[in-house]
Amino acid sequence: MNLHRPPLFGISGRSGQGKTTLIEALLPWLRARGLIVNVIKHSHHSIELEPPGKDSARFRRAGAGEVLIASPYRYAILRELNGDAEPSISELAARLSHADLVIVEGFAREAMPRLEVVRPSASRDPLYRTDVEIVAIATDDAAALDTTLPTLALDDIAGIGAFICARVGIVLAD
Repeated sequence: MNLHRPPLFGISGRSGQGKTTLIEALLPWLRARGLIVNVIKHSHHSIELEPPGKDSARFRRAGAGEVLIASPYRYAILRELNGDAEPSISELAARLSHADLVIVEGFAREAMPRLEVVRPSASRDPLYRTDVEIVAIATDDAAALDTTLPTLALDDIAGIGAFICARVGIVLAD
């Protein structure tokens, strides 16, 4: 069990706004600064890492509570909830290995500071108007937003990364 609890920081936004693309760009920037970053992604869909006929799926169907699949390149643990409540974000984060920061995509009902990705041209109702956990907005058109929250250019990865680090108390070396 992971005793060190790294800070959690959420990246939120409506579907198609660029959350995953932003996280994908932030990871190398953070890593280049010596930070270990884990990511937790929530999905509303069933997760299948192997086809139904493969061994791990057969073990889960046969009643295994957890199946760990390992290779020389990576491993994954699949746990069947069997009707139990979905674990909280803190329970899931505690299962991860050591990190300096955990970026979370999804889990909109969990309390943590969040940055929302907003592309006004997509005409989607932004979340920042009702979600008090949103502390800043990354956007490609700040002039189109009606907010007092800090706005960051969506393509300013260094600015967004520095903002997230400062917000969670990570001091970056010069």
